[in-house]
Amino acid sequence: MDMKNKYFPDEEIRKDDLFFVCNMIERVARHIHQRNRYVVNAIGKNGLYHLLSVANVLHAENPLKVENDWIRNYHLQSGDFDITDVDQELVEKIPTARDMGNVYRRLIVDTMNSEENYVDGILRVYNNEICDVIDNYNCSAYYEPSYVIARAYEEGGF
Repeated sequence: MDMKNKYFPDEEIRKDDLFFVCNMIERVARHIHQRNRYVVNAIGKNGLYHLLSVANVLHAENPLKVENDWIRNYHLQSGDFDITDVDQELVEKIPTARDMGNVYRRLIVDTMNSEENYVDGILRVYNNEICDVIDNYNCSAYYEPSYVIARAYEEGGF
């Protein structure tokens, strides 16, 4: 998969850039109490391409500033979904935004086809209903090995 930087066509967008964007999607969604798909869809295709293209610069910024910039720049609204509201008897430790950024980066990469770029992969994966299972920390779907998650994605469920 070759995806060129929007601003520097000689540069490739890397898996690290995808990870940064997935991590920030998770951070922003948690901050505003929305599902990841809301953040992804509100940012849109052009916004995601921009963010992937500047990820190598943004990763050096304060993540709280990046969160607030995304919220402001993409007019993201607060909701009432709290991904961290879990059954304490079932969940010993809630995965971090970084953990989940890695889960989603791997799922995007593992299920991409040759016609897709990272933007298409982000939109496809985050809009799939399997995310409701992965993001339910009362079950262990997010904790499964990446090949199990990718297979569940391809088969339509766990």
